[in-house]
Amino acid sequence: MWRRRALPLAVVLLAATGCERTTDARPEPTASPSTPVARVCDDPAAGPARAPAGAVTVDPAVTGDLAAKTRNSPPRTTFWLRPGRHTLAPDRYAQVVPKEGNSYLGAPGAVLDGRKTNQYAFGGAAPDVSVRHLTVQGFVAPHDEGVVNHDSADGWVIEHTTIQNNSGAGLMAGARQQVRANCLRGNGQYGMNAYKGGGGIRGLVVEGNEITGNNTGDWERRRPGCGCTGGVKFWAVDGADVRGNWVHHNRGTGLWADTNNNDFRIERNVIEANDGAALIYETSYNAVIRENTIRRNNWVEGRKYADRGDSFPFATVYLSESGGEPRVRARTDRIEIYRNVLENNWSGITLWENADRFCNSPANTSSGDCTLLVEDTDRCARPGIATAPLYDDCRWRTQRVDIHDNRFVLDKSVVDCVVKCDRMAVLANYGTYPEWSPYQGERVAEAITLGQDNRWHDNVYVGPWKFVAHDPSRVLDPGQWQGAPYQQDEGSTFRARDGG
Repeated sequence: MWRRRALPLAVVLLAATGCERTTDARPEPTASPSTPVARVCDDPAAGPARAPAGAVTVDPAVTGDLAAKTRNSPPRTTFWLRPGRHTLAPDRYAQVVPKEGNSYLGAPGAVLDGRKTNQYAFGGAAPDVSVRHLTVQGFVAPHDEGVVNHDSADGWVIEHTTIQNNSGAGLMAGARQQVRANCLRGNGQYGMNAYKGGGGIRGLVVEGNEITGNNTGDWERRRPGCGCTGGVKFWAVDGADVRGNWVHHNRGTGLWADTNNNDFRIERNVIEANDGAALIYETSYNAVIRENTIRRNNWVEGRKYADRGDSFPFATVYLSESGGEPRVRARTDRIEIYRNVLENNWSGITLWENADRFCNSPANTSSGDCTLLVEDTDRCARPGIATAPLYDDCRWRTQRVDIHDNRFVLDKSVVDCVVKCDRMAVLANYGTYPEWSPYQGERVAEAITLGQDNRWHDNVYVGPWKFVAHDPSRVLDPGQWQGAPYQQDEGSTFRARDGG
């Protein structure tokens, strides 16, 4: 979160007119995604009107017909659900348990309804199952559990399916899962919870989905600080392509990668009007975040903390203890954020590192987890943690973050704010805990600000932007941000308004 960078030589400081720009005449970044908004929920693709050759037909008039025919058919069977409302047996654990390679196709108007009775729609460990053109609704999965692919089996494909108005998560994820062109709407906790107990998830594709209105249960209010809400949550996913999605109007965060995720490409998404951050990348590694349109996010949560008098720069794109790490294999060894448009959000990008959060620390909210560089958490203790390599490797470090060629636009009259909605930040807290921590004092704040290769450059700023460095008390204007010792945003332009 803190970085050291060469001081730009050709900077024209902010004039009385409110317009500031470098003398460099390089063109502004064109950060508009090429992928159109995925309006899946209002216009879902229709499934086949007739049963495909060899498919087993499922009758909505027969309660439990889908589960029974799945049990009585061999693996790799295709099931075609007729139009109408399909139901399971009236038992909370009644569900469809597919066999390997099964395929489930919904006709136009086919709905699988849990009737607020059944917890799960599709479960079991069978790999390579597909669910297409089906509406799945009314299931009551418990907290942190999901309705479709409840057991996080591998190789599933979920396409052109509407998963809505369920408790818990609309779906879970396994390795090699493909989630394409779905409507994930109005679910109680998440649209998708990409979590697999006992092991990580490799090779996840989330493409062209509409993810909206999730966390109807308002879990952060019910369990303050749980970090368990939003559009999609990713846990220990290694290799994810998240592209072309429309992530909007979720209560909480839009997309949240939390704890030892790695090798993400988050690109050409439209992320807007989420109550919290558009994107959180937390205690994770190596990502490319590019060509996204990010607008009107964090108005609810950012304002809530500002009204409390909290000085922390709550951001729309929030990197918390996350950075590039060449020793963790990925398609990049940095976190690169470029060619995005961020417009009228509550603040911009914050790079943060909690000095008290590391492996084996009581302040580590990812309790029991350690970095991808240290297998044995117990090694992160005195005396070893005080010297190399454990001094570095026991921390998730916000390092090697490259933020460039983005466009940041802020009109405070649109956001309806006076203060604290206009910040870009790189900072840490003063280390205090536990008493044996080798990271006490300003060590982490100095490192993230000046020593861990975190860099802004060649961006365009429109509006009254401020910058926070080292700690929340250091609020800088553009000239101070570009000057020593921070030396950020070389080659960037600043102006009060478009055309200014």
